Amino acid sequence: MRVFVTGATGFIGSAVVRELLGAGHQVLGLARSDAAETALKEAGAQACRGDLNDVDGLRAAAAGADGVVHTGYNHDFSDPHGALRTELAALAAFGDALAGTGRPLVISSVTGLLTPGRVGTEADGPDPAAPGAHRAEPERAALALAGRGVRVSAVRLPSVHGAGDHAFVPALIGIARDKGVAAYLDEGTDRWSAVHRLDAAALYRRALEAAPPGAVLHAVAEGDVRLRDIAEVIGRRLAVPTVSLPRAEAAGHFGWLGRFVGNDNPTSAAATRQRYDWHPEQPGLLADLDQDHYF
Repeated sequence: MRVFVTGATGFIGSAVVRELLGAGHQVLGLARSDAAETALKEAGAQACRGDLNDVDGLRAAAAGADGVVHTGYNHDFSDPHGALRTELAALAAFGDALAGTGRPLVISSVTGLLTPGRVGTEADGPDPAAPGAHRAEPERAALALAGRGVRVSAVRLPSVHGAGDHAFVPALIGIARDKGVAAYLDEGTDRWSAVHRLDAAALYRRALEAAPPGAVLHAVAEGDVRLRDIAEVIGRRLAVPTVSLPRAEAAGHFGWLGRFVGNDNPTSAAATRQRYDWHPEQPGLLADLDQDHYF
């Protein structure tokens, strides 16, 4: 299968590219720069120059492919509305290119759009009050493409870890370095879901190959990692105290990360594991966090 991949040189997308190539697929990756183009060619993929704002280019690349894996996203927290517009326009372009073909489109969503405080499943819809609710509209727009003859599926991602991570966990480490303490909130019982990037990549491939139209998959290897346990590993590795903070101080201490730190997001992937024979094999979040590549 010839697969067009967005975010192809990113933290998750680069792992997806290698997974697809290893399974015998051909890959055309979206590249925003010369460095990205070179990285794709060195990996054994072809490069398509452009970015997520080039909807005509996205439409053309998708139309010439046997399937699309969309891992790209504009993570600009200073302009969430702009990021949303970009995402919806990209999904519309993919829908136009793939409508009526039955070809697969795999998009990325997040477990953070589920109701906090209870175990979320693949059957659960977005909660407008959840910290990740900004990803709900793109998920709904993508899944609606099933009604236009697209074999679309959504992979909901938790905290994704591994070498090269530059998201939530490195942000926590940076805050602990800056503040001189590794903090958690109240009793530290808020739970994060997590997956290693290589295990997530394997699930993207399974979704591309086998997910039916409108399917929701949970790329969750661990559904209940306590924030206190994460903070304790960070504190030990940085040799700084691990402390509890009142929940009211989350924004002041963690900044933009505050609304995610206190999100109790236990998540199940039982249905995904059973239906797609997906069995995560990589180290868990705490074991991975204890490696030198995070410090």
